[in-house]
Parts: sequence; structure tokens; C-alpha cells
Amino acid sequence: MTANTGVKLGAAPGSRGRTTIAEVVVEKIAGMAARDVLGVYALGSGFARSMGSVRERMPGAGSGKSVTRGVSVEVGELQAAIDLELVVDYGVSITDVAAAVRENVISAVERMAGREVVEVNITVSDVKLPDDEEDEREERQRVQ
Repeated sequence: MTANTGVKLGAAPGSRGRTTIAEVVVEKIAGMAARDVLGVYALGSGFARSMGSVRERMPGAGSGKSVTRGVSVEVGELQAAIDLELVVDYGVSITDVAAAVRENVISAVERMAGREVVEVNITVSDVKLPDDEEDEREERQRVQ
């Protein structure tokens, strides 16, 4: 039996409309999932991180670091493709970290967004050296 809308009465709720997921949603899910992996120091290139930290210090510029920095996605109705730019900690196996990031991102996006992840491309753009932290602290003190 159908109503005036053409929808069969008793049809599953999932078939009674369309769900659209914005790219920024998938970017945030992927960014959070990638950051959760041990050995990932940050996402984004050194320049992007520098500009982001300057932006974060400006009044009214929003709260906290951008979850989507270093993340780019293409989202369709059924599938998603994800590009990530990582900075890894010195001493970790880059291939192991990349594999763990890929697995974590695919799992999170497929579970939360219901999109099949067809690829996760990872670019490791930098390695966080142990003495980099000291250099960053000195730079922050000069900038303030």
C-alpha cells in the first residue's frame, strides 16, 4: 500500500529520504582518527602548522587547532577518498605509522559516515626531531 507520497507504508526508515554528509565532516573524522595513532606528531606541512599557530593566537580566530589541517577529502554518495599530510615522531617506523593511520581512518570514516573509503593517500612531509621542541619554544617566546 502506498500513500500519496509514493512511499510504501511500512518501508524501512532508511529508504525514506537521503542523507548528505558534508566533506568537512569526513575531514574532521579522518583528522581525529589520524591524530589518535601513536607516532603521529601533527597533521599538515610545517608552513600550514606555523600559519595555524599564528591564527590561533589572534583574538576571535576560533578555538583551538584546526582538526582539518593536513586533511583533504572527496566525498560521494557511497564512497570517500582521503589525502593526509603527516608529521611523524623521529624514531618510529614510518611505514608502520602510515599503515596504522590508514586502518584507523578507514575504520572511523566507514563506521561514522557510512561511506566506503576507497583510498587513503598519506604524505609524510616532516619528521619531528627531539630538539625541535626546544626550537619551537624559543620561537614562541620571540613572537609574543
